[in-house]
Amino acid sequence: MSVRENIANNIVTTLQAITSPVAVKYVTREPFAFDKLSNAQFPAILVRSAGENREDSSLGGSITQRMATIDYELVCFVKGSVIDTARNNIIEAVEEGLDVDRLRGANALDTQITNIEIDQGSIDPIGGVIITVRVLYQYTRGTT
Repeated sequence: MSVRENIANNIVTTLQAITSPVAVKYVTREPFAFDKLSNAQFPAILVRSAGENREDSSLGGSITQRMATIDYELVCFVKGSVIDTARNNIIEAVEEGLDVDRLRGANALDTQITNIEIDQGSIDPIGGVIITVRVLYQYTRGTT
């Protein structure tokens, strides 16, 4: 399995284990219709790969070490009587959960949240947050 796939799987596993300040109920890498989820499935998170930058970090032909920075978008859906509080709770939960292992199970060099976007009430009565997570990793060419 590739390093980038290991990182994506680690993010999913990490998010599934979050219990505080809110327990994450549903995490997947497959798109889903958030309006079809039951109340028991909130908060829900869709993990999707986004852009990636790569560059050589050493010379050596086919055994060249490469550095990569990949972004993952965590599309979070929340429900509650106070949507803004629910959004804040999922942001805090995700950040604290991912900070426990910033090396993503020894597959990465660093993990950082770089951007947070809020839906501004456009999908009411559900709240939405997109959290961009940037992961820096190194790999050997041919083993991505």
